[in-house]
Amino acid sequence: MAELGNCPQCGDIYVLNNIRDVCLKCYKQEEADFEKVYQFIRKKQNRTAQMDEVVEATGVERTLIYKFIKKGRIKLAQFPNLGYPCAQCGTIIREGKLCNSCLTEIKNDLHAVEQEEERQKELKKRTTYFTR
Repeated sequence: MAELGNCPQCGDIYVLNNIRDVCLKCYKQEEADFEKVYQFIRKKQNRTAQMDEVVEATGVERTLIYKFIKKGRIKLAQFPNLGYPCAQCGTIIREGKLCNSCLTEIKNDLHAVEQEEERQKELKKRTTYFTR
């Protein structure tokens, strides 16, 4: 049986599915907004436009443009000045979910945890007593 949910944009009830994450009305609006954005950045003189310029020229919200980029509908290889925010710090990136500095920080933290676990294992080995 189909599950019902509320649209995150307008609050209307709709049938949840794997194709859309919003109701049909909002989906149609998103498609119209996508066309506006794509028609704008497709023009040769606008291919190097910054995100602010695209938002101002089209009237489409920045978060919706980020959604188009993350879903792969706008290919960043063709538009060198567009990007989306890092999931942790908000720095504009062009691939993945995290910027290099956040990724490095997480790797360093994981390495520190692994070293601490190794140290704990060594301490545990030293304090183990065996009896006959």
